[in-house]
Amino acid sequence: MSCLLSLTKNFMRPLNALFVIWLFTSCESNQKEMKKIVFLHHSTGSTIWVGNTNRYLYKLTQKGDVQKFYTNYNKKNNTNYEITQLQFPKQSPYGWNNYPYDYYNIWVKNAGENPYLEEPTLEILTKEYEVIIFKHCFPVSRILEDTGTPDIDSDEKRFENYKLQYNALKQKMHKFPNNKFIVWTPAVCTKNKMTEDEAKRTQLFYKWMISDWDEKGDNIFIWDFYKYETEGDLFLSEKNAYSPDNCHPGKEFAAKVAPLFSKYIIDVIDSVSE
Repeated sequence: MSCLLSLTKNFMRPLNALFVIWLFTSCESNQKEMKKIVFLHHSTGSTIWVGNTNRYLYKLTQKGDVQKFYTNYNKKNNTNYEITQLQFPKQSPYGWNNYPYDYYNIWVKNAGENPYLEEPTLEILTKEYEVIIFKHCFPVSRILEDTGTPDIDSDEKRFENYKLQYNALKQKMHKFPNNKFIVWTPAVCTKNKMTEDEAKRTQLFYKWMISDWDEKGDNIFIWDFYKYETEGDLFLSEKNAYSPDNCHPGKEFAAKVAPLFSKYIIDVIDSVSE
């Protein structure tokens, strides 16, 4: 509409109805096609989503750093990207769990056109959103020792189970080639809140994700949150944490990472749209 108004100011005589329609259509066609993006997350994701936005202002406007990034980006680049968030899964009736087993359970084991325990399956999400982003909360890093008998249907946090569940998820996402998926590398805990063995297993899972599980040229992309949190260490850096005993990201860290996350989504869209 702003394009239409700016152009009509150049005309001294009234425009007839047909010309107005043509002009409006011409302006709109110059804008890039809308892309709908959904970010599925819980508390760690919410911290990044809000970033440095004052919490009272966020409650009033419901717009955090990520949304403000897209508002500014759309204005500058004549794009129409629309990003929204979903608490996934909800606390009830499914339960507040968003680990490899849970995505596998909802999207693979109970796939279909109907929600599973009120949670949208990929069949539902892919019809509404072109880009789907998901992540795990930091308890995903409290990985137990392998047993030697992996079980895809187990909710136990073991690397051997994670691999089976992630491979099943990859096969499922490949069935939606017109959609793009972004998965975060695992969030981790501070040194005070996890053992060194758990941290080493998490690093093993992380390295497996980016070196073995990831396939170049497909419709799945990995955003390396682990790298930003740990800065090359085994644990969530204390300066990046809310506190040494709280594994949520700190506000300064969230403010730094929110635009990096937002820009990465744009890079993914551009890389597969060209």
